[in-house]
Amino acid sequence: MLKKVDASQLKIGMFIHDLDCGWMEHPFVRNRFLLSTEEEIYKIRNARIRGVVIDCARGMDIDDAPTLAEADAATEAEVTAIAASKPVVVTRVSLGEELARAATIRKQAAGLVRTVMQDARLGKAVELDKVGPVVQSVTESILRNSGALLGLLRIKNKDDYTFLHSVSVCALLVAFCRSRGMAEDSIYQAGLGGLLHDTGKALVPDHILNKQGRLTDEEFAVIKRHPRDGYDLLRKTPEIGAIPLDITLHHHERRDGSGYPDQQAEGSISELAQMAAIVDVYDAITSDRCYHKGMSAAEALRKIYEWSKFHFSPSLAQEFMRCVGIYPVGTLVMLESGRLGVVVEPHESSLLTPKVNVFFNTKRQIYIKPETLDLSKALGFGGGDKIVRHESPEKWKVDPFRFMQLA
Repeated sequence: MLKKVDASQLKIGMFIHDLDCGWMEHPFVRNRFLLSTEEEIYKIRNARIRGVVIDCARGMDIDDAPTLAEADAATEAEVTAIAASKPVVVTRVSLGEELARAATIRKQAAGLVRTVMQDARLGKAVELDKVGPVVQSVTESILRNSGALLGLLRIKNKDDYTFLHSVSVCALLVAFCRSRGMAEDSIYQAGLGGLLHDTGKALVPDHILNKQGRLTDEEFAVIKRHPRDGYDLLRKTPEIGAIPLDITLHHHERRDGSGYPDQQAEGSISELAQMAAIVDVYDAITSDRCYHKGMSAAEALRKIYEWSKFHFSPSLAQEFMRCVGIYPVGTLVMLESGRLGVVVEPHESSLLTPKVNVFFNTKRQIYIKPETLDLSKALGFGGGDKIVRHESPEKWKVDPFRFMQLA
């Protein structure tokens, strides 16, 4: 039986099934092992790991600890309630109208980030007159229909991750700022910071940046230099603002002081840097990397919520959850009828009842004629079904983005 326990409850003889953190953020070679020394327990706590999953069939038990299923169900219910309350959905054009423009912006922005990285390796300053218009294009696309660009940016392969991650952080941060009603100039500056936040990775050797196995302490130390390196590179850029510099330097800081490079704690980290940290982690854990498979948006929001108790601002984390919603555009979902569908448009007042393009009958194991359902409506009025859960595209061997726009 798997149980969720706090790191303070760990004892020698327990079997660690999962350390509730990113694969790159703990001091052990593997995720699963039997605790045999006090030093191992100290390492877990010293790494600021809070929640741990233990396997009671392979080690000591804690009688009153919740099972993993119970803990996950409780968190899922809380996340769903938060994400569904006060949804922030404003679209000016349909998804179909915006998709083509969004695809062009995605390609242009990724190419720009690639150029910025190449120039940074040569010691060249960032040319703001080239970056600015791309940030403006991203912002305008988000204003027209945020689901189009954000949905397309969820498509990444391992080779272009570094570049598309920067574009994703830019777009997500713009959407986040917009949902909070921030001033236009602040949104632009935040988008600029999002697009340039990982510039320092240009100085990280490729064999470390793309390593498939766990990083050594020395390699991780090199990775941890990228915020400072990026800050130093951007300072060479004339007219660069304070906000992009702050986001670049501090997007890896954490509320409990466990981040880097300055170990800033709550009260010292700016609001926009805290927002960038949430966005950065969300995009990273939902993306396929050379060393891990990306998780669904719903799972990622659950992790953000759990980690916000220590690492992120809880209020900002909850606002972000409402911004992206529990079922973002592009999410593959299972309906009560047994049909698979892809979310194509959130509902303005209920994010649990979006518009969905259905295309596959799982009971009969056949593709069906694609159809758009509005889950907020009753049977006979274009709806009559409801989401049971999100699904893994890998499990069903489908590309949901093929069905984002019906012919």
